Order: sequence, then structure tokens, then C-alpha cells
Amino acid sequence: MIFDCDGVLVDSEPVTCAVMAEALSEIGLPTTAQECMRDYVGRWWPDCVEMIEAKLGHELPAGFTTRYRERQNAALAAGVEPVAGVAEALDRVPVAVCVASNGPAEKMRITLGAAGLLERFEGKMFSAADVERGKPAPDLFLHAARELGVAPSACAVVEDTALGIEAARAAGMGAFGFSPDGDGAALAGAGAVTFDSMQRIPAVLGLDHRPGIDGD
Repeated sequence: MIFDCDGVLVDSEPVTCAVMAEALSEIGLPTTAQECMRDYVGRWWPDCVEMIEAKLGHELPAGFTTRYRERQNAALAAGVEPVAGVAEALDRVPVAVCVASNGPAEKMRITLGAAGLLERFEGKMFSAADVERGKPAPDLFLHAARELGVAPSACAVVEDTALGIEAARAAGMGAFGFSPDGDGAALAGAGAVTFDSMQRIPAVLGLDHRPGIDGD
């Protein structure tokens, strides 16, 4: 099983979007955290930069990415919670797991560490920095499968964005969309089997057939 990180394992997106909105507003692009959530969450950073520069009408100031990431990492290190129920779900998943994120490896270590999940994924973390193209291209997921010696067709991906689902489908992997608000239309439209609670992961993937869990 390949897990996305932000919004799937760790509840980090509200923090990163707040920091990003503040950083963009400071350079002359008034932006809200809600707009960041809508426009940038799940995207590969070079794609975000392209979108931001198109809105600005010019290149980002020198050093913006470095300064933004420093502020983001400091905010994340101050405290990030695991997604509700994810630790218990991982305990019940009887297959190998890894995490594959468009974000940098340093950010994954910070967020997973703050959420108490780092030990579970030590040595099994893959970043878009490892490949030529990030999601929605399939490169990252295919890279993770190669590194772990697993055929793509034997992999299941858990994502919370349509971009991630597109990447999973393009990689020939099973695609499962986590939608905690219960509105998984965009994820389903991209080709995912959707679910609204991390506690349902084993049942959704057919890995847990205990009475009361999957309705058997």
C-alpha cells in the first residue's frame, strides 16, 4: 500500500495552506488559506510555482521557495496531528506500506515525526524530488514500487486529491480516495474507490473481514 502523506497520514494541510497564504500575500498576491487548499494542495511544487507566477505576472522573488519552506517546516514542527484513526488502520493492514509525496523528504520527516508515525515509514519514504515528474504523472508511484520490488498491479494507493488518483491510475495501481468530509465526487470522478474514515481502510481494500468492520 502506497500512502500519500499530507491529508492522508498527517493533518498538515491547514497548517501549510495558512503559511503559504501569508507568504503569497506578502509578495503582492493576496491569497487565503482556502484558496491555497483549492489551487495548490497535492500539486508538485514546480507546477505550483508556474501557477503562482502566472497570477503574479512575473517570477517569484529570489529565495521565495527556501524562505517559504523554512516557515512551513517551523510551523509543522510545532505540532501536527495524525489523521484520525490512521495509526489503528495501519495496525490492521497486513501488507507492506510506504509513503509517496509530492513534498520534499525533509517535510515528510518533520510531519510524520510530529504525528508519531515516522518509525512506521522509516526507509520507505519517497518524494517527487526522486523522479523527473511529480503527481499527476505516475513516475513517483512507479519509483516506489520499483524500490520495494513490487509490481505496480499489486499496489494500492491511498490519496486525498484527484491529482494523486490520476497518478495512481496512470501507474496501473488500485486507487482509493480518502474523503473525510464525505464528498468524494472529485476523487470518484478521477477513478477512485472512495471512503470517509481511515478505520475503513482494511475493509475497503478487502484486507479485513472481521464482523462489524466490513458489514459481513
